Amino acid sequence: MLEAINLTKKYGQHTALNSLNLNIGEGEIFALLGQNGAGKTTTINLFLGFIEPTSGEARINGISVAEHPQEIKQYLAYIPETVMLYPNLTGIENLEYFSALAGFDYSKNELRGLLATAGLQSQAFDQKLAGYSKGMRQKVGIAIAVAKKAKILLLDEPTSGLDPKASNEFSEIIKTLAAQGTAILMATHDIFRAKEVASRIGIMKEGTLQSVIDAASISANELEALYLKTV
Repeated sequence: MLEAINLTKKYGQHTALNSLNLNIGEGEIFALLGQNGAGKTTTINLFLGFIEPTSGEARINGISVAEHPQEIKQYLAYIPETVMLYPNLTGIENLEYFSALAGFDYSKNELRGLLATAGLQSQAFDQKLAGYSKGMRQKVGIAIAVAKKAKILLLDEPTSGLDPKASNEFSEIIKTLAAQGTAILMATHDIFRAKEVASRIGIMKEGTLQSVIDAASISANELEALYLKTV
């Protein structure tokens, strides 16, 4: 579903991403670990088409992102570290607006069902986003992704700033989406959350993917030791 082929991004003499080769299939959660500046967000932005590669190619469902930037949007949903929604609208109004933008027309009951599936408490459906916690806003973001029938979910530091309960709830939701066939790429600093949810884990340093690990083959402590040794 996501493929990087010698994907490279340079800014002058600085190489933000260096010849990345990566494949992520249906139902897989791939976690990118690395310090700030390692190339994680650059990778996500290249898949989203927010920036153009210097060389190489990013593909979504076999389609070149650079050549077909509009076509690939039908497959994608993106949840950044801070989910950008309308604070003066309620949760259900935000979901209705963004799903309509994607071409979907849901009834109020269907919208409520989508928010419930994303784990949002029912009493929050009709509350304005201005009063939502970060975890609640992310659940609306997940509901929007489900409403759009996105086959691919891109997450940039999704658990940053969440308390342990909200972080665990978020992890359970994305594991459920993966079990339903969604391909997920998650950039994160959270070593233990990556170990908990990911199928495979990549460690990046200075724009280069240093190693890729099968999450089931390594303990959290071993992963932490490898990460610290790498970065």
